[in-house]
Amino acid sequence: MPDSNEMRRLTAKWQMGTAWPKRLDWIEIDNLRGWDGQRFEMRYPIMAVVGENGAGKSTVLQCAASVYASDPPLKKERYASDFFPDTVWDQVRKADIKYALREGGASVSNSIRKPTGRWRGNIERKRRHVEYIDLSRMQPVPARVGYTRLANPQISEVSASAFDPVRLRRFSQIMGRKYDLAKMATTDADAKRVVPVVAQHGSTYSGFHQGAGETTIAELLVTDIPKYSLVLIDEIESSLHARVQRRLMRDLAELCREKELQIIVTTHSPYVLEELPLDARAYIIQTPGQKRQIVYGVSPQFAMSKMDDEPYYEADLYVEDEHAERMLIEILVRYAPDLVQRCQTIPFGSAGVGQALGQMVAGKRFPRPSCVFLDGDKAEAVGCMLLPGNDAPERVVFEALREKGWQGLQARVGRGYSDVADACASAMNLANHHEWVRAAANKLVLSGETLWQAMCAEWANAGLAADEATVLTRAIQDTLEGVPKQPAPAIMAAPEPVTQKQVSQPADAATANPELPDPSATVQERLFSL
Repeated sequence: MPDSNEMRRLTAKWQMGTAWPKRLDWIEIDNLRGWDGQRFEMRYPIMAVVGENGAGKSTVLQCAASVYASDPPLKKERYASDFFPDTVWDQVRKADIKYALREGGASVSNSIRKPTGRWRGNIERKRRHVEYIDLSRMQPVPARVGYTRLANPQISEVSASAFDPVRLRRFSQIMGRKYDLAKMATTDADAKRVVPVVAQHGSTYSGFHQGAGETTIAELLVTDIPKYSLVLIDEIESSLHARVQRRLMRDLAELCREKELQIIVTTHSPYVLEELPLDARAYIIQTPGQKRQIVYGVSPQFAMSKMDDEPYYEADLYVEDEHAERMLIEILVRYAPDLVQRCQTIPFGSAGVGQALGQMVAGKRFPRPSCVFLDGDKAEAVGCMLLPGNDAPERVVFEALREKGWQGLQARVGRGYSDVADACASAMNLANHHEWVRAAANKLVLSGETLWQAMCAEWANAGLAADEATVLTRAIQDTLEGVPKQPAPAIMAAPEPVTQKQVSQPADAATANPELPDPSATVQERLFSL
């Protein structure tokens, strides 16, 4: 989705390069909670750290919080030992937190380290206000230590700090409803324990009766954050529904721009990621060997697919049938394997349906990036691309492998060379090329799917020109990245007629309704919805 106005304004100021005089550039973590020298870079004023549980997201926040001494100084300073203590189970040794920061025009590189039993480097730290907001904020008011005795109607409110109009307006905007009042109050039962109180529609209620999201946002906004601060928020989306998450990120973008803050959040939420530009997204991947890798610029779909057993595709690739689908997949496996898990392939049926889908692509009618591929023997059409070979997929693959004497195919299917050569050559004598795969597979005692996959894989490896593959893979990559497509040819062949059996409405119905189709629907249902 496009960046919000708030995020665009923040990006514009960041790209000027003249603001943010206090800036943390990167931190490098070694020998601490499984980290072994990976570097986390601050590529944008707001950074979202994503990853599975245990990937090390909170460690990034805690290391960042350890880099600076408090400004102004606090009675109890925050040190790395507060975040990474020695316990009967854990002994931190040879740990090293390297970092680079800027103050004005000066760049500073330093480290906080624990070679043996004590942390070193604390007295060398620069001063900066650091606001660290951890998961303790998620505890409901009634469950907090010492708050039970406040649930007594006989006690009295003795003081309250009401939100000023600006803060109250922010609170209302984030929550999506108008509040008449928001304040933090104390009672004569305990002057140290603060309770959030809000009012709307003539009704006043406290944190004992608020939703968790209301309490979270109220307590977040009450904090006065000085200019040039570093703000660290763990699991920012906790207790917040999708719209509130989006509005909170936009509010933080405005605050970040006005006060030139740096903000690092951890998250598992696609809604948080969608609000941020690519540079602001960092995914921590743990390989089977437990090595970490930080990948920047991930899409929300990629992040969710990495954290879920169910795939979250970034793009839809529409093809005519299962044979075209397998051809396309094997091209990607051979020339752009990183695209395979990012894209969902969807067979659509006849070329007429494909041409209607192409019109939808050209009109930007799909809810996410989409490409439509027609078989190579079809005429070019608006919004569509042709598969390689200038012919039907079966003809392209069979003829290319025949020219190479069927070499390599026998190893892929586990059959003798002569059996493979005879079965495939014999199948090509059939007039209907759609029957070639089934006929050859029957003779080889294989499923048609198994034989066709092997044939497409061998063709992509040894029969497809690299430049033809590059044209196709680059078009898909451009679609994922939002690169504008080249103008379609001025003259296009008329689309094949679409029958009632293929789709419930004529193909030109794709331009009749501006409503986006349901992404979970079948191709036919999507066209019908238009």
